[in-house]
Amino acid sequence: MSETTVPATRSAASSAVSPVIAQSTTARGRRARIALRTLQVVLALFYVIASALPKLIAHPSAAEGFDKMGWGSAGMYIIGVLELAGGIALLIPVLQSVAAVALSGLMVGAFVVQLTYFDGENAATPLILIVPLALIAWARRGHNADLLRLVRRRA
Repeated sequence: MSETTVPATRSAASSAVSPVIAQSTTARGRRARIALRTLQVVLALFYVIASALPKLIAHPSAAEGFDKMGWGSAGMYIIGVLELAGGIALLIPVLQSVAAVALSGLMVGAFVVQLTYFDGENAATPLILIVPLALIAWARRGHNADLLRLVRRRA
């Protein structure tokens, strides 16, 4: 009787599952990578400057909204820090996919808050932001294995 073993290295079939955008060397693939990176930079700037900064400097418009919800300044600063961290993480290759998923979760929460506390005013904004975040999470999903290796190495 002979034994059949499975090699421990990645097979060609499993490497084909990796994100196409991240590995393509064609001109079209290069344009897709540039477009995706540009989208990441734009979203990062949005989260850091337009969303987190007003909360972190306690701009009156942000403070008023959090006071109306009853969350006060603590809730405002926590959300601001989460948005700042997510915006920065969108630019760090090993964290891109995880950051996009985390920010999507934050946007689901923002959607619920807009519906419950503000009668749906601006409720579409978080939903619109989820679309490019989902694209980033999917396109950069290959980095999740790298992140897992880093975490396991540190543990």
